[in-house]
Amino acid sequence: MKPAYFFTLLFFVSSFAMAQALPFSQIPEAPKQLTPSATLLRMVQGLGFRYYWATEGLRKEDLDYRPSREASSSLETLQHLYGLSKTIAEAVQNIPSKRPDTKAPVALESLRAETLTYLEQAAQVLSQADQESLENMKIIFDREGKQSAFSLWNLINGPISDALYHTGQVVSFRRTSGNPIAKGVNVFLGIKN
Repeated sequence: MKPAYFFTLLFFVSSFAMAQALPFSQIPEAPKQLTPSATLLRMVQGLGFRYYWATEGLRKEDLDYRPSREASSSLETLQHLYGLSKTIAEAVQNIPSKRPDTKAPVALESLRAETLTYLEQAAQVLSQADQESLENMKIIFDREGKQSAFSLWNLINGPISDALYHTGQVVSFRRTSGNPIAKGVNVFLGIKN
């Protein structure tokens, strides 16, 4: 295959993938039963919905905004959210999270799409999880070949809560930079009117 043809094909495949609708523009219907896996699932779906609308329509000035010289910018906060979403997806699949983590994308479109895809992967696994599979899930960190495992409980007070916290920061930062989230986003119902 000629290089020019390959790169043209790669461009069109990438463009098509980016044009596909991103997950979590609304929260899916609630599970029928209240179970531990359904609870975790709903937390991830709620995070995905909040993240989707917190990042929809961000501008360069929004990404560059930082409340003080020492604080992270919105872009740096989104890169941290990328890492948290990756950890959530890896945990529910028992995949070790390598530390230090790989670099997050810099382009907003890729960063947003990959973060939402990680959350969607986690939601898909949790939607199929039973009690036994939940009991076998661990958060596993791999630091240069040395692994440490933690209970799935830590997923709630760790990466999920941290991601909700930082998503709220993005909402606050974008409001301060003059670009509040879209009107009609209802986080209680999980829809946009």
